[in-house]
Amino acid sequence: MNECQHIEALPPEPAPLSDTCLECVAAGTHPVQLRLCLVCGYVGCCDSSPLQHESRHFKETGHPVMRTFEPGESWRWCFVDNLLV
Repeated sequence: MNECQHIEALPPEPAPLSDTCLECVAAGTHPVQLRLCLVCGYVGCCDSSPLQHESRHFKETGHPVMRTFEPGESWRWCFVDNLLV
């Protein structure tokens, strides 16, 4: 069974730094789905968006776990382990 050790190391959930993907706004694109970094509160767009800001945030920072920032959804994803957690 695959397990994610990164969940245990997370700080308390941070407050979101914004209510949308600010990089998409600055680039003039529309974020498809929003994601919240569970380490720092960064809000970025998903990989279905043209610029994939949340994945880029992980590559730049190494912050391993994000959660959906969409109403009515509650799943989390670990980039390191490639797992829903």
